[in-house]
Parts: sequence; C-alpha cells; structure tokens
Amino acid sequence: MQLFIAEKPDLAKAIVDGLGGGSRKDGYYDCGDSYVTWCYGHMLQLLDPEDYDPRFGKWNMDDLPISHIPWKKKPSNDKKDQLKIITSLLKQAKSVVHAGDPDDEGQLLVDEILEYAACSLPVKRLLINDNNISVVKRSLASMRDNREFAGLSAAAEARSVGDQLYGYNMSRAYTLAANKAGFQGVLSVGRVQTPILGLVVRRDREFETHTKSYYYNVTGQFAFGGLSFPARYQIVVGDPVDEKGRLSDQNHAQGIADEAKGVPATLVSATTKKKDQHPPLPYNLLKLQTDASRKFGFRPDQTKGITQSLREKHKLITYNRSDCEYLSEDQHGDAPNVLAAIAKTAPTLTLVAQKADPSIKSRAFNSSKVSASAHHGIIPTEATADFSNLTDGEQKIYMLIARAYIAQFWPKHQYDQTDIVLEAATHRFGVRSNVTTLAGWKSLYRNDIGNEDLEGDENDIAQDLRVLKAGEGGDCTDAVASKMETKPRPLYTMATLLTDLTRVAQYVRDDRLRKLLIEKDKGKEGEHGGIGTPATRDTIIATLFDRGYLTEKGNNIISTPTGREFYDTLPDKAKYPDMTALWHEQQRAIQSGDINALTFVTELMEYIGTEVANVKQNGIGIKVAFNPCPDCGKPLRRIKKKDKNEYFWGCTGFSDGCRHAAEDKDGRPVPKQASLVSDVHKCMSCGKGLSRRPGRKKGAFWWGCSGFPTCKQTYQDVKGKPDFNISKQGGLDE
Repeated sequence: MQLFIAEKPDLAKAIVDGLGGGSRKDGYYDCGDSYVTWCYGHMLQLLDPEDYDPRFGKWNMDDLPISHIPWKKKPSNDKKDQLKIITSLLKQAKSVVHAGDPDDEGQLLVDEILEYAACSLPVKRLLINDNNISVVKRSLASMRDNREFAGLSAAAEARSVGDQLYGYNMSRAYTLAANKAGFQGVLSVGRVQTPILGLVVRRDREFETHTKSYYYNVTGQFAFGGLSFPARYQIVVGDPVDEKGRLSDQNHAQGIADEAKGVPATLVSATTKKKDQHPPLPYNLLKLQTDASRKFGFRPDQTKGITQSLREKHKLITYNRSDCEYLSEDQHGDAPNVLAAIAKTAPTLTLVAQKADPSIKSRAFNSSKVSASAHHGIIPTEATADFSNLTDGEQKIYMLIARAYIAQFWPKHQYDQTDIVLEAATHRFGVRSNVTTLAGWKSLYRNDIGNEDLEGDENDIAQDLRVLKAGEGGDCTDAVASKMETKPRPLYTMATLLTDLTRVAQYVRDDRLRKLLIEKDKGKEGEHGGIGTPATRDTIIATLFDRGYLTEKGNNIISTPTGREFYDTLPDKAKYPDMTALWHEQQRAIQSGDINALTFVTELMEYIGTEVANVKQNGIGIKVAFNPCPDCGKPLRRIKKKDKNEYFWGCTGFSDGCRHAAEDKDGRPVPKQASLVSDVHKCMSCGKGLSRRPGRKKGAFWWGCSGFPTCKQTYQDVKGKPDFNISKQGGLDE
C-alpha cells in the first residue's frame, strides 16, 4: 500500500479525486492500492523548557540561558488522534508520498512526522499548489524523490528552533530584570515581534519631533480655446529647491507667479495616449486584512478568523492564508461555475456577476506566478449559501473576495491621457488630464475611498483637454504661489502597518542586509523584503496589543509608554529586521548543505548567551511603569475584555478583596474619582468611615472600609445604605 500524507484535509480530497476516487474512512481515504490521510497543519511541536526539566516552569535568571540540543518534539494536544491514525497507517504502508505544501514549512510538516514515526520507507514528493484536478493529475505524474528537499526541511526546522530559543531566553531575561526593578508584567522579545514594535515606536517619535519647514507651489490658470484649466510650474536647473526638488524660496516662487500672471501663453506640446488599467489582483491574506481594516476597522486576527469560518464552516472560499495574489491558468475554466455561485450567494453582486464575461483572461491567471508560492490567491469556491445565515463580518469579507474575483472578468478600465506643456513669460507649466472612455472593472469599485488601485496622481485633472493642439495661443489669466507646510510621515493605521510589514527592508540601514531581505522574497508578488508570514503577522500584532506595547488612538496605532521604554532597553539587533536577514542567509546555506541546522542553533546560542549575560550584569534601564491601585496600593494589571478587542485595568489585589477596575486609554488606566468616605456610616470592625462602591453587576453597589487593606470589612448595600447585619471579610462579589 502507498500512503499519501497531505498537509490539509482539502488537499487530501483533491489527491483522492486525482487518483480516481476512494471511500472515506476514519481519518483517511481508501483508494484501493493507495491510502490518503491528512494533517491539520503542524502535528508536532517543540518541547517547552519545562518539558525537559520541571524547574524551568518557574522563571529564574540563574537558569538562563536555556539550551536544549538536541531538541525534541511532542504531539500537539488537539491533534493526537489524527497523528495516531497517520503513524498506524505508516506501519501498514510499503511506500510514502509526502504531500505537504511546496514551501519549507510544508516540507518540514510531513518530514517531522516521518522522523517521529521512525519511518524508513521510500518517500516520494508530491508538489501541489492548486487543487484543480488537472493540476493534481499532472503533479501525480511527476513526483520526485523526497531526499531532494532535505535542505528545505532543515532550514525550516532551524528557524523554528531558533525562534523558540531566542524568544524564551530573551523574554525571560528582560522580564526578570524588569521585575527586579519593580515592573509588573511580561516583556516578550521575538525575532519578528520586536522589530514590528520598533517600526511603530520610531514612526511615533518621527511624527512627534518633526520640525516644520516650508516649500512653494506655483499654479497658473490658463485659458485656451474656451477652456480654462490649472497647470503646475515645472522646475528648471537654477531654481532654489529643497531635498525633494520643491521650490524653497518664497520670493523666487512669488516672482515666477507675478511674471506669468496676466500675460499671453503658448501651448508648447499636447499629446494624447490611449491607456488601460488592469483590475486589482485577487486577494492574498495580507491585502485582505489591509482592506478589511481600512473599510471596516477589522483587526487582522479578526479578518483571519472570519476567513477561516468562510472556508471551513461555509466552504465558500479557497485556502485563506495564502501569500499569493495569482491564479493558475487551469482555474480560468472554473469561472462560469464560480461566477454563478457568487450570483446565487450574494444578492447585491448578482447583477455584476451575471454581466461578467468568463472568456476574459486577466493577468491574474498566471501559473508561473502561482508556482513560486505554496497556494493561489483567495477566491470564492463553487459552493453556495444562504447569505442571511452569514454573520455581518462574513458577509463583508465574502463580498470583498467575490468582487475582486468578478473584476477579473470585466473589461480593463480605459482612458485617454493628455499631457500639456505651456509657456508664459519664459516659464513652463504642465498638466495631465485623464478622461475615462470605458469604466470597465472600476464600475465595481465606485466610492471605495482610500483604495490605492483607484487613486491617481493628486495633480492630475479629469477635465477633457484632448482638443488642444501644440502651437495654439492663449492666456495665463492668474498665477498663485502657495506656501506649503512639510508634514511628517503619518502615524500608522492598521492598514499601513500591515502594508509596511511586506517591505521593512526599506528601514534596514545596512546595504548588504537590505539586499538579503529583498532577496528572501524574490518571486513573491506583494512582498519586497518583509518580515513575518500571512499566517503569523496578525497573531504577533495581537500579542503586542495584549502585552500593552501598542494601543489604538482613533484610527491610529501608537506605542504606549511601556512599549517605548522596553524598546529603548533592547539592542539594535533586536529592534530592527536585521536578524531576519541574517537568518535568511544562514538558512540558505542550510538548504544548500553548506552548514547544518545544529551549527546554526549553536551559533545562535552563543549570541543569546552574550545578550543574557549582559542583562544579568547590567540589568535594563526601564523605568517602573507602575500603576498603583488608588484603593489598596497594589499594582493594576491591563486585562483584555472577553470577546472584544478592548482592555481594562484590574487590581492585582483582587484575591484579597479589592475590586478596583479602571477603563483603558492609550495603554494607561483612566483615573477614577476617589470614593467619598462617609461621615455617617462607620465600619463596625475598626470604626473608620465606609465608602459606597459600584459592584461588578450593573446597578449593584457595596460598602467597603476606608481602612483597606488593613481592614477588609465589607457590607452589602440596601437602598443606598450599608446593611450591618450582613458583612464579609475580604470583599463582596457583586
């Protein structure tokens, strides 16, 4: 029997179809001479420090750095049953087909199961990045020896082990050092997490320390052949300009305006070209998260969760964690069925789906682009659903995905672009006009404010200037020199932060490392020297919020005082994406066999050891971000509200009876007015005045002694007065 091990259940089903069908069993398919089973992502995980030695369950500086070589793995708790099925089938098999995703993580995912099961059977490698049956059949006919991909698996394992060792050791070292200084909480360090924090901190400080300066634009108003239109002065050699090539001298700018105003003008050149614009590509996860944040205010993890539901519960979309925006050419033949499914599922898209032309083949259908990734773009499936049964979030995300797919079968947007150059008093002015001749796919995106695919140059105009010809005469009826204020780069929004994560190489100061980061993403559309993956970025950003390093202020994402103080204590290597670039270089060497994973991990531990020793010896310069409880003096703790992306502050003295809570604002507790101490109602235990406090239930109150924490006497509230017949030591849970 030949055993196929697929990365996911839907891939297993595609393989079964490619083999000619089979019967579903418990955890696998029986296809006669072949069995097909599946994983649920990584079935194994690295052991935690306390798995090696229970003493590591408690954080202790003397135990650092923690190193486990050789490293070991254990079954993931929620996947043990399926792993047992796979290992049992391996014992029956005579050969194995590795059907993990065609990337390094997909390679490791199945390889580590084979190693865990001590499998010595011959193994073939099946490479599939498109579940279309014709693609699957071709892949089945061209399987390769799995040993060819050993380097890919080793590189992924090295990165996984490295991330764990770096995160555990650095987080424990910095947290323990901060706790020693009085800081309450955890300071988590990660290869990707910390550079993301760095992006936000540096952007915030750049914004806050920006020094205003000024530049000048000269705009003329021209009249030609009955038309009146604006044109911008074109800078020439000799003009005083700033570092961005803008006029920097007010007198010079005003002089140009004065000379051009009210004089005859000549039309030097006029050229019109027919242009077209392709529709936006289908979504990958990052682009979808960006648009969902911009349009609906969804957090990245929220969007990913919605796509997971659309895929697994409703079967309405394809694989949702893709980093690719392209589709295979074979998928073009599915268009009639997919468009029909959209029309049936989403009533507001029915008409535009029916108007789509399935014969149009947009640039999205490019198999060579898909082959560079493990998956194709996120698109609707041929499944249908009652739209009213979807949640509001599911409806919104499905509509985005479906609209992007429909756009591939609408005509290109077509327009005439006219470039005009004019001269007045020896000064030249220019203007570009764009006149739509066929709206095409843009008809689907009307009023989509903030969509980069729809926005042109802010200086372009929509006025029709096609009738103008070179050599015509006219007038410059007015000219104005406008004083413009320089602005810093804006604070991050969730959408702009997500976009920047795909191109952090631009912030790397070392040229060699910058090139390494860009090289890492060679062939990946939409990635240009990024950090993190579509599957992990949202989780990492959520962690930064949960730790209290980032917070939201309106639509902006900003760093908190704690986040900034923590950032300032870290070495540059941790704050910038440089480490990811260096790791890429070493992982490339692992793939080629020049070094092995053990060498990489050993060298990494030397670096970690040096950093931990430095923290042990010198501590960290973090200020104590201590928020005392106004009632008992103990530290307040930032807590995430259940089922909401919101936070509040609760007292760490809760177990001692303190029920103080405060709202969160920008990562800090909002001070509450001190509770009034009654002159009338006195504590029966110590004689001090009582304070009436709100309970946890809406509309409920209780009375506590103002002598807390020395006196922990509390009383129930009855009609606004303490009930001295019912009292309790340690607080009332109302």
